[in-house]
Amino acid sequence: MSASRPLIGITSYVEPAAWGVWRNVPAALVPHRYVRHVQQAGGIAVVVPPLAPPVDSAAAEVLDHLDGLVIAGGVDVEPSRYGEEPDATVQEPRPDRDESELALVHRAVELDLPVLGVCRGMQVMAVAGGGSLVQHLPDKIGSADHSPGPAAYGRTTVRIAPDSRLATVLGETAEVSCYHHQGVAAHPGYTGSAWAADGTLEALEAPEARWRVGIQWHPEAGTDPRLFEALVDAARG
Repeated sequence: MSASRPLIGITSYVEPAAWGVWRNVPAALVPHRYVRHVQQAGGIAVVVPPLAPPVDSAAAEVLDHLDGLVIAGGVDVEPSRYGEEPDATVQEPRPDRDESELALVHRAVELDLPVLGVCRGMQVMAVAGGGSLVQHLPDKIGSADHSPGPAAYGRTTVRIAPDSRLATVLGETAEVSCYHHQGVAAHPGYTGSAWAADGTLEALEAPEARWRVGIQWHPEAGTDPRLFEALVDAARG
């Protein structure tokens, strides 16, 4: 463990990639902006691909070497993970990533390891805690404002609970970039800490934890470093 430059894991996909003369080569990928934010915040970024079985023991071994964890954004969590049948709008599942990230969150909670869940990552945190998701937000709120189109971020202003850990980092309001058609419906073990004007839950946190916060928006897509700095500071402690 590093006291000055903590090791921050960032979860990733295995996706076909291309470079040089190579095409459609399976690669462990995460948008580099996550890496850049962690590095600029003073951490050392470590990309964590989906874990090989046995996943629970692999998660324990990985987290023994990390000081903090980012559960990155991505496709929908498979609804069977929270006991529901999939809506027609649910994206093709990625069982390898679901299993891996759920195991990592369970172990991180046991260790009280600092965690930042981003978009899908917040949803993974809720599901790992026994919660459930809204499978298609437009059916609930009547608009696609949180995901206006392919590769197009929505912009929304979130209201942050003044007594929350999130408020100590961002204040009581923040304008954020979002890209999600799902949301968190139930989140046992977590307290809601931010909301959009349409009532969508935009953040949750575990008040008793050293630092365990999930946000529905994408801070890596912007220039505000404060959430990554807060994670790295907690990991350094």
